[in-house]
Amino acid sequence: MGEATPVWAVVAVPLLLAGLTYSAAAMDSVFRTGDGLEAPLREGVRLLGQQRRRPFAPDILLVRIGVVGLPAAALLAATVIPLGATSVWDLPVSIVWFNAMEVFAWASLWLTGWGVNSAFPLIGGYRFLAQGLAYELPHMFVLATVALGAGSLDFGDVAAAQDGLWFVVWMPVAFAVYLLSALAMAFWGPMGHPLGIDIAGGVPAELSGPDRLLFHTGRLALLAVAAAAAVPLFLGGGAGPWLPGWAWSLIKTVAVLALLVWMRGRLPAIRMDRFMAAAWMILIPATLLQALAVGILIVT
Repeated sequence: MGEATPVWAVVAVPLLLAGLTYSAAAMDSVFRTGDGLEAPLREGVRLLGQQRRRPFAPDILLVRIGVVGLPAAALLAATVIPLGATSVWDLPVSIVWFNAMEVFAWASLWLTGWGVNSAFPLIGGYRFLAQGLAYELPHMFVLATVALGAGSLDFGDVAAAQDGLWFVVWMPVAFAVYLLSALAMAFWGPMGHPLGIDIAGGVPAELSGPDRLLFHTGRLALLAVAAAAAVPLFLGGGAGPWLPGWAWSLIKTVAVLALLVWMRGRLPAIRMDRFMAAAWMILIPATLLQALAVGILIVT
């Protein structure tokens, strides 16, 4: 274990996550509709003042656990991602923890779809499970490849191992698959089937008021955390000239987040059965070949 966590980091990480989450909402508003940067704030105020509506006989406890679980999973994942050289939790297997929080998000989304006791949200929840089974294995191979290249499962060690050459340069396939899995983790853009219009909005269809606000906040927070994790995994962490490490980490995170948000309106939706086939026939072999190439380079 490393040194004691600075108090400023404990305070800064939730605030930064909140800022990145709002930034994602604002960028999405600008890219898709041309509304101002204040549009998410107006929508948030509207939802806070909206009265909750409920379908017949919902399981309120499951819905509450699911809705709260999404932003909680994002925050818990953020605790192990370094800001420069500092993280809230200096965990030797922080990459494993990050991946575990993704599974926590899976459970949260499915519980929300199940708990409201309505057909379309339940279908959306099962869609996310199917999507997760398709993207998670390539995603895990990507994380294993990065860990192989660095010889560690610690985000900090992975970032330090990229001194002189970022992993995105010699692991381009892994980086591309990671970006796709980041979209799937946040059920965003072409991976947004759990919220499809063909099922009346899917999982959050019956959510309203503060519940709906918290759900979509958690979704954007997951996207922000995925963008932040890409920095130590592939972009050298806080490495960069002139500016301090934390500033470079933040700049790179915002750049990746902007790319992910931009993809929502630029990439077509991938039909679920085709995505599952592509995951097994293309993504898994591609990530295995990337891992093999990295292993050969490490040995030689």
